[in-house]
Amino acid sequence: MMDPRLLYSLHPDVLSGLQGHRPVLVHQLDGFVDAGQAGRLLSAHLLEQLESEVLAEFDHDQLHDYRSRRPAMIFDTNQWKSYADLQLRLHKMIDGHGEVFLLLSGPEPDVQWERLAAALMGLIEQLDARLVVSLHGIPMAVPHTRPITATAHATDPELVQSYRSWIDRVEVPASFAGLLEYRLGLRDRKAMGFAAHVPHYLAQATFPEAALALTRLLSQATGLAVPLEPLEQASTSNLADINSEMAQSTEVQELVATLEQQYDAIAADSSQQVPSADEIGAEFERFLAERNRSEE
Repeated sequence: MMDPRLLYSLHPDVLSGLQGHRPVLVHQLDGFVDAGQAGRLLSAHLLEQLESEVLAEFDHDQLHDYRSRRPAMIFDTNQWKSYADLQLRLHKMIDGHGEVFLLLSGPEPDVQWERLAAALMGLIEQLDARLVVSLHGIPMAVPHTRPITATAHATDPELVQSYRSWIDRVEVPASFAGLLEYRLGLRDRKAMGFAAHVPHYLAQATFPEAALALTRLLSQATGLAVPLEPLEQASTSNLADINSEMAQSTEVQELVATLEQQYDAIAADSSQQVPSADEIGAEFERFLAERNRSEE
């Protein structure tokens, strides 16, 4: 393996400001399953609402398959006007109480997973991160009219013992976030993640309620103070739009009513788990296939 440290460059002035801190590292990478854009909305919210500086920039040109995922460009009349440059960055963030934490955001790498994982594990050691947290959304057969549930996972079971287990053993397509958590677990580093359950009929849409749920879970697990009001306002508006559209379709109303009955039954019986492994695998494959078609 080539030296993982050659994948990134650090900003020394920002690095010096981390001395004496043991930060939480939050990561959210685009490219895998993120139903309702829950993780993307959350990372954008953090960068918009909190003070931040770029701590490290990764050479994403080494990590991206441009023919597989082509960046967007704008052509206007007779000129190319813009190019959506791809950036994988590690940000130094400051929460509402002045606590320092880290945010890794950008595209999921297409190649060199092991090398990037080694690079990040080296940075985690160097920066003495006390906890690594991943956040995203997954499609699930749940209604938007009930509280958002989430699947919690961790390298140390004690980190998630207070969270309900919704899924038993299942095989799904790999993600870089999953690989990083797995590698951290092999080194006895503390890492955890939350996958918000997004109604499957809204998986391809923007669903701020899931991002809001992830923000609350992040604060609960780490103690970080993140403002909620902008997400709460976006969620209220979005849910009103969804309910307005639902009122115009008897078919959707029947679907949601069925999901509500299933949700309530499961909520009343803590021994039940949903869905089955086959259903989870099929939903993941369906989500990926639909996303790929929309990108073509």
